[in-house]
Amino acid sequence: MEWIFILAIVAFFVWRMMPAKGVKTISTNDVKGLLKDKSKQFIDVRTPAEYKGNHIREFQNIPLNTLKAKVDKLDKNKETIVICQSGMRSAQAANILKKSGFTNVTNVKGGMSAWR
Repeated sequence: MEWIFILAIVAFFVWRMMPAKGVKTISTNDVKGLLKDKSKQFIDVRTPAEYKGNHIREFQNIPLNTLKAKVDKLDKNKETIVICQSGMRSAQAANILKKSGFTNVTNVKGGMSAWR
């Protein structure tokens, strides 16, 4: 019986990490080649303290807990690339953006933990 509970918890976290339907996933290595592309907008959804500690200059800090309130300040016509520390919060952010009408959303796999 205990293993069913553990399996349910694991399944929940796997499900949470899955990207929203229609969200692309790219590696941190792929992001490096896109940073100068002005047709894209880059969003870092970590907390201000995490962002201050280490960030990629081209990424604008919009913490996940404020994203819904600030989504109207973003351009829905641009590809929106989201990053966090591990890829979990950015997957949630991608879902929020998709539900808000963004059609071209990309999540950075592994987040800042994978950035080299």
